[in-house]
Amino acid sequence: QVQLVESGGGLVQPGGSLRLSCAASRSIFSIAAMGWYRQAPGKERELVATIVISDGRTNYGDSVKGRFTISRDSARNTLYLQMNSLKPEDTAVYYCNCNGYDGSSHWGQGTQVTVSS
Repeated sequence: QVQLVESGGGLVQPGGSLRLSCAASRSIFSIAAMGWYRQAPGKERELVATIVISDGRTNYGDSVKGRFTISRDSARNTLYLQMNSLKPEDTAVYYCNCNGYDGSSHWGQGTQVTVSS
């Protein structure tokens, strides 16, 4: 079992930046992959970005490519999402996810990101 705690959300103006963090309760060396997903009101949860812990390979949703960057700090057991050039349509609750080598999957509680002037 692993607990994930997101932080860093908030209100930002269009064109601004935010960095989200996801702290894992145990070493992420035992985790296969981690990722960020988001869900806007009335919409389904969608992929934002994922990263393979062992080799750092990344994957991004089309709507965030070139603006968002996912990274991990294995020493700190933390996942990050740097979000630049934010748009109103990026407004959503952002969730951290991890997948273990045993097929397990865990989610954080989410952090709200609001992009508005």
